[in-house]
Amino acid sequence: MINLDSNYLLDFTYRIFKSIGCPDNQAKVAADCLNQADLRGVDSHGVARLSGYVRLWELKRLNATPEMKIIHETPSTAVLDGDLGLGLVTAPHAMNIAIEKAKIAGTGWVAVQNSNHYGIAGYHSMLALDHDMIGISMTNASPLVAPTFSKSRFLGTNPIAVAIPALNEPPFVIDMATTTVANGKLEVLQRKGEDAPLGWTQDKDGNPTTDAFSLRNGGSMLPLGGDREHGGHKGYCLGAMVDIFSAVLSGANYGPWVPPFVAFLEPPANHVGSGIGHFLGAIRVDAFRPATEFKEHMDNWIKTFRNAEPIAGQQRVLIPGDPERILTIERTKNGIPLHEQVIDDLQKLGKKFGLVFDCPQKQ
Repeated sequence: MINLDSNYLLDFTYRIFKSIGCPDNQAKVAADCLNQADLRGVDSHGVARLSGYVRLWELKRLNATPEMKIIHETPSTAVLDGDLGLGLVTAPHAMNIAIEKAKIAGTGWVAVQNSNHYGIAGYHSMLALDHDMIGISMTNASPLVAPTFSKSRFLGTNPIAVAIPALNEPPFVIDMATTTVANGKLEVLQRKGEDAPLGWTQDKDGNPTTDAFSLRNGGSMLPLGGDREHGGHKGYCLGAMVDIFSAVLSGANYGPWVPPFVAFLEPPANHVGSGIGHFLGAIRVDAFRPATEFKEHMDNWIKTFRNAEPIAGQQRVLIPGDPERILTIERTKNGIPLHEQVIDDLQKLGKKFGLVFDCPQKQ
């Protein structure tokens, strides 16, 4: 692993998005989304994903210059057609629409169709924090997950993110897949040549496996909890909920019809909607109680749970968002660690577009 300067990676990512034709403002947003994933320690959704978006663009499965438009709305809701654009761009746009609606109606909700992979869910939900709002973000994804008792790949990792503002304490931020682990974590293990823990995936016949390449061999990921005895049916329910909110509600593809992110897999021959779907929400805190009063109580909630008595030999209790916040501070200072395969991938991308990736290490 080599630590690279985060600002350099941000600029290089921006220039790649510009090279495929993204408008300046959209290239900045997309680059920032990937950079924040790396800073927050979600390496599976950071710059390592950049070449994947480029490959989708080369296959004409991604529109670098989308003309996003609202196709249906009420005072507090909207459906946004992403015009096959980067989900890294359509989701923030949708969240900003939700925020503006919440300013008027108290809450705002936007379902998105005809989009693509949108990076880390937390990035979009956190956009609401500066407005004293609670942000909610979810998306469906490539069908790699089997419902409980099945070996059929019908669901994606389908993440859920919720960001809640506090007063003096850092915000409360949940950002979680509804599977035992995100698919990108398997890709990290593949690059390292390591096995996956039991409970992450099953083989093509539905048997538990530690093969990090199991998905390429016809296997599937497991819902959060793993098998039925460990609550896997609850993870299945959560993933199904995200699929319905993101796609059945918006008019996007759902279940096994969701187009895959990886370019080596062809989209399904049939479809039941348009592209990938997202669901974004903004809730104005003062629609329920004075914002300062609420945030004071959030501070109290956070401090109370942070001071819960730990089990002997264990670290202190963490609040959702703590690990990512701590890593952001560390990586801003010391750089973002990248595997040699990711660096090689970025260098090849640079050559493709006449850009130099000189791998500047953080001093």
